[in-house]
Amino acid sequence: MELFTLAFAALFSVINPFGTVPIFVSLTENNTKPERIRIALWTSFNVLVILLVSFFVGKYILQFFGISLNALRIAGGLIITSSGFSLLTGSFVKHKGMKKKEKMDAQRREAISLTPLALPMLAGPGTISLLISYQQEFHLMADQIILVITIVFTSCTIYLVLRSSFLIVKGLGASGLNALSRIIGFIVIAIGVEYIINGSLGILEPFLKGLKE
Repeated sequence: MELFTLAFAALFSVINPFGTVPIFVSLTENNTKPERIRIALWTSFNVLVILLVSFFVGKYILQFFGISLNALRIAGGLIITSSGFSLLTGSFVKHKGMKKKEKMDAQRREAISLTPLALPMLAGPGTISLLISYQQEFHLMADQIILVITIVFTSCTIYLVLRSSFLIVKGLGASGLNALSRIIGFIVIAIGVEYIINGSLGILEPFLKGLKE
């Protein structure tokens, strides 16, 4: 249960579906309610597939490119920290590559559940690196089953948030969403810094042991 809580809190914070709510509302404002529900469902399903593929295939990508786990932690930590700062400064949408040109292009497309909603808005490089790190860190079958359950649960939560996007915007308003994003941004920065510290200590550990000897 502790691993589930830890992993879900980290995944949900880094994915931050609340940050995607304004984009979802903007892109689906001309759709009917059943169409919005279908888009939310397919978006969460696409996120689920991307996260599961990242979790199970990520280690082979690391091996192919010769990337160590500590290097991944530092790189992922930098990305996650950068994403957190974008939430604090209110530039989350631009940070995810959704500038005016990209937004207009998405509005003209019929299928938006994969791009831009699933990629890069929800399942971005920070999330992928986090999952690869988890897969390398927790080797026991029981732990990996818990992590898979966490991924599925997170995807279901994304569906519920996106499905309720119009109600969330109506209830919280722009200022409420902004305040919530800033709180999540602070948590995301802390997660990123933690990964950078762990990766740096992992790299420095052999040298520190050598100095003690």
